[in-house]
Amino acid sequence: MSSPAEPRPVRAVIVDDEPLARDCVRIALARLGEVEVVAECADGEAAVEAILEHRPDLVFLDVQMPGLDGFGVVERVGAARMPAVVFVTAFEEHALRAFEVHAADYVLKPFDDARFGDAVRHARRQRGAEAGEEIRRTLEALLRDYRGGEGQGAAVGGRPVTRFMVQENDRIHFVATDEVDWLEAAGNYVRVHAGSRSHLIRATLTGIAAQLDGSRFVRIHRSTVVNVDRIKEVQPWFGGDYVAILRDGQQLRVSRNYRDALLRPLS
Repeated sequence: MSSPAEPRPVRAVIVDDEPLARDCVRIALARLGEVEVVAECADGEAAVEAILEHRPDLVFLDVQMPGLDGFGVVERVGAARMPAVVFVTAFEEHALRAFEVHAADYVLKPFDDARFGDAVRHARRQRGAEAGEEIRRTLEALLRDYRGGEGQGAAVGGRPVTRFMVQENDRIHFVATDEVDWLEAAGNYVRVHAGSRSHLIRATLTGIAAQLDGSRFVRIHRSTVVNVDRIKEVQPWFGGDYVAILRDGQQLRVSRNYRDALLRPLS
């Protein structure tokens, strides 16, 4: 009599633009066992290719990535073709509401081992046609919720974020949005200016702006978002542009393409 075949290990793809974050997921999976990592991706485009090529059972998907973000990966692959997903996110608690409302698995950076284990165990149970339909419905609902709030100062779940998670060396701490004076695009990062300090966040300015309270944070240039409470005065400049002078004396250019968005809240 032949012995029953051993169950096939769960095949997983890890997607995160930060090497340290990918290492953390891989190490956590090794501790849990029974999960085979078939690919690691540092950006959304590579993630789409890996998911379509390897057809994994599970994807650990970073939400905030320059270029094609985690939700963009889901859109590109298609919710119907996506495997079970554990979203890896630095969103603070208020912005996690959408994941919880739609029963989507997520782990919060820095990783919580207990939550990580629960998410993996739940995702491993999502196999088969019936589970695939549940995954599709969950992802489509998430996409509607997330994309519906973009450009309106709404975060995931419809609430603006109240703090950012920033990493300095090996330490992670939070910066409240109330402390933020202005933000500027810096390549694949956003530099957050808060008082005498500044912090780099791996994200796009458009993505960050979509999570902020639109009544307080206004885009004044393609590379600048400002907290209107910090503005002391606005002066005309050349070519229809303006200059916003902050309370600390910092001067920020206001592009004519964005000046109406700034002047309306101030009027």
